[in-house]
Amino acid sequence: MQSFPAFTAVPARRAFTRPEPDPPTSYHSPPADPPRAEKPKREWPPSVRLYVQRSFATENSIPDIGRDVMENKLKKVISDAAESNTLLTVDWDNLPLPQQMIQEERMNSLNASLTSAWDDRFPTLSVQETDNFSNGPSAKKRNITEMNYGDNEQECSPPWRSTNGRGSFEDRLTYADKRQKNDLVGKPASKSQFNLETRKRRFEGGSIGFPAQHYVSSMDLPPTPVVAPGPVIGTCQALEKKYYRLTSAPNPDAVRPLPVLEKTLDLLKKKWKKDNNYSYICDQFKSLRQDLTVQHIKNDFTVNVYEIHARIALEKGDLGEYNQCQTQLRELYSQNLGGHPTEFKAYRILYFIHTCSRTDMNDVLSDLTPAEKTTPAVKHALDARSALALGNYHRFFQLYLETPNMGAYLMDMFVVRERLAALSNICKAYKPDVKLRFVTEELGFESDEESARFLCDHGGQAFLEEREDGVRLLTGKVGNIFETAKEALFPKRDTHGAV
Repeated sequence: MQSFPAFTAVPARRAFTRPEPDPPTSYHSPPADPPRAEKPKREWPPSVRLYVQRSFATENSIPDIGRDVMENKLKKVISDAAESNTLLTVDWDNLPLPQQMIQEERMNSLNASLTSAWDDRFPTLSVQETDNFSNGPSAKKRNITEMNYGDNEQECSPPWRSTNGRGSFEDRLTYADKRQKNDLVGKPASKSQFNLETRKRRFEGGSIGFPAQHYVSSMDLPPTPVVAPGPVIGTCQALEKKYYRLTSAPNPDAVRPLPVLEKTLDLLKKKWKKDNNYSYICDQFKSLRQDLTVQHIKNDFTVNVYEIHARIALEKGDLGEYNQCQTQLRELYSQNLGGHPTEFKAYRILYFIHTCSRTDMNDVLSDLTPAEKTTPAVKHALDARSALALGNYHRFFQLYLETPNMGAYLMDMFVVRERLAALSNICKAYKPDVKLRFVTEELGFESDEESARFLCDHGGQAFLEEREDGVRLLTGKVGNIFETAKEALFPKRDTHGAV
């Protein structure tokens, strides 16, 4: 084994000049890589750039062809031209855009499949058979390939192969008729109008790139039933019928005519008084209303049906059905068909007090006539609204005890909220305590027991104190509890007044 010294031999200096340094060994510095040749940047001809710009232009886009599909086709077209060194020889100004190429490919694929189906259904006749047909007694009859399928076609080919020779994108569109085509070609329309016509044609049975298949002979199709215009005339004689949501045209055999509906209403009123079954009555009234709607029956009987259903829904607290009836009644009242319009206008005012809808309330108030404002029901509703707006809870609860018609059912929906608001004001105005009897009279309770139960239900049980002169409410201590309960019941609104 060869040994190496532990030092490096250095020759002795024999002159005063600095010796030249030894060149570095090969293992200390590896040889530098030779510089790589930069790939020359390709300069695209201006015609290619303009072709790319036209491909991405909005007016040249096709709804059925996505942007990614179009980009892939564009890259393939340019790459093929670059590999074959034909970038400068291709007529890029007249070359179809990539989306048009894709559309043409789709049409060719569809035509190929349809042609095979056509050939299977109508086999080609031989020359001898053709001569027999032409020389026979039926020579005047045209065969299937000689029939004209369009207004302007004179060629013996299936209709989907017919073109107008120009080959532009606009000419390959499927037009509903010749007049529509002339309108589109002769008058330059906006892009929105073009898109509208495109969607219309697509829903009529065809789309861009896939024309509507109108080549099927009318002899092969079943006769289309003719639907008589106008309302349905019912023939059903059953008095009771369950309600089903319509998913197709109504069947006259399942619709009851007006004389039967009048008997049904009398039956429903008797059953409601006897059984008081709301789920059954509501279902029957909805079925009755549906039969009126499909037959376009709008008269005093229609108004009566909606009014009765609305009153029953109010009695049971079903605001959904009540609102549906109220909406229809508003339209029926505008046609002067009778009924009780002032009664239901008063209900609308009370309902908007319940929902705290100021915009709807203003609309109702603007529709009232001076004569309607003097009627008892409307005047009572307006007074209740005014009392709440002024904070006069004493007057409001007096009106609550004197509500006409069925307005009390609507006022019951927001009276708890207003009682808590009034209690909050009482606790601020009367300190340190008040008699329970005072609370009963001011808030419209029927007895002290009912008043005490209301206070206990809303956290005031610990603040009722029994004394020699009766039970007293400690208003100085319970005010914050009623204030919190009131805020929880009133709808929250933002700075713009929206709920």
